[in-house]
Amino acid sequence: MKDKVVIITGASSGIGKAMAFAFGNEGAKVVITGRKQTPLDETSKELSQAGIDNLAIVSDVSLEEDNIKVVKQTVAKYGGIDVLINNAGISMRAMFEDCEVDVIKKVMDINFYGTVYATKYALPYIKKAKGSIVGISSIAGYRGLPVRIGYSASKFAMNGFLEALRTELLHEGVHVLTACPGFTASNIRFASLGADGQTKGESMRDEGNMMSAEEVAGLILKAVKNRKRELILTTQGKLTVFLNKFLPSLTDKLVFNTLAKEKDSPLKKKN
Repeated sequence: MKDKVVIITGASSGIGKAMAFAFGNEGAKVVITGRKQTPLDETSKELSQAGIDNLAIVSDVSLEEDNIKVVKQTVAKYGGIDVLINNAGISMRAMFEDCEVDVIKKVMDINFYGTVYATKYALPYIKKAKGSIVGISSIAGYRGLPVRIGYSASKFAMNGFLEALRTELLHEGVHVLTACPGFTASNIRFASLGADGQTKGESMRDEGNMMSAEEVAGLILKAVKNRKRELILTTQGKLTVFLNKFLPSLTDKLVFNTLAKEKDSPLKKKN
């Protein structure tokens, strides 16, 4: 990673921030983006104090013009792009029948179209560098999760996009990684949208036994170095993907029962 230029979207906290340190500590020049100036500036300051060359750009991945701006500013400062990590994302939790359609659209705009926009404008530079495109997806992109319909739809779309892109670029020397962290101790659940589109501000899950953002970042760094095709993390995540492929009806029941145990889950009323 020495002197590689790495763009990480949604990098002011959580897995994105951890990846900025992981790649930066390996000698990469790190470009971090986020929608809020203050936490982005704080992360940039921490990176600089750690001796990591970085550029912080306020950007909303759901806006096409913001993605164009990120690529232009990155190339203007560093001369190219070696790795793009599509990390920016938002979750939601509500039953579909209770959920406003605009909430699902917002999740799709950030999680899916944010990946499409960023990849579209970074791709010419990544092809030139024979670099890497990474999508931080989810187990929800392999197995639909109740109460997270919009989130699952966005991650299924991301997975399909990355798989098709990987195949298109098969003979171009570009590496495409789909990384699925599973349930990770990260702030994405605290920023989940409710049925009305408002932030819930609390997690439905026990964060104590989850893989840390730093552990996830280290494994993603290793997968990029080894140019892996796919990275599915946690035993629960691997088991879910396996069972859903070979025993889908059983997995329906297991997933329902597991998520019905979450705090204040609306599935409890139906169990």
